[in-house]
Amino acid sequence: IKKASNKRQRGGQKSSSNVFSMFEQSQIQEFKEAFGCIDQDRDGVIKKQDLKETYAQLGKLNVKEEELDEMLNEGKGPINFTVFLTLFGEKLSGTDPEDTILAAFKPFDPNGTGFVNKDEFRRLLMNQADKFTAEEVDQAFALAPIDPTGNIDYKSLCYIITHGDEKEES
Repeated sequence: IKKASNKRQRGGQKSSSNVFSMFEQSQIQEFKEAFGCIDQDRDGVIKKQDLKETYAQLGKLNVKEEELDEMLNEGKGPINFTVFLTLFGEKLSGTDPEDTILAAFKPFDPNGTGFVNKDEFRRLLMNQADKFTAEEVDQAFALAPIDPTGNIDYKSLCYIITHGDEKEES
C-alpha cells in the first residue's frame, strides 16, 4: 500500500485548502451528489445517524457502531463537504483506477465472491442516487460478464472497463 501522507504534509500541517484542485469540476459535482445522498438530514455535516440511514437504504441494517465511529473518526472532526472531498483525495491519490472500481463494488458483495446479482444491482442502480434508466442499465450490462445464474463477474467487468474488451478490437 502506497502512503500518500508525505505528499500532503508541508511544514507540519495538511494542505487541504487546495483539495478542489485535485479533481475535475465534473468529479466535484459527483462527490457533491454523493455527499448529498449520505447527508440524510441535509445539515451539511455527515453524522452517525446519516451513515446508519444510508446503509439502511442500501439494505445493510446491522452496521456495527465501531465501524461507523471508525468512518467518522477519519475526518478528525465534523465531516463537511470539504473534509469529505479531502478524505477521498487522500484515499484516491496514487490509487489504481481498477482498485477504485473494485472498491465501489465491495458493499454489494459482502462475502467477497467477486460477483453481484444482476437483478438486485439493476434495482439499486434504478432506485438509488443518480437513478439510472432501464436503457442506461442495459447499456452498462451489455459489456458485463454475466453467468448463467444471473450474477455479474465484476472483477472481469472492472478489467474490461480499465483495459478494454478484446472483442471490441475486431
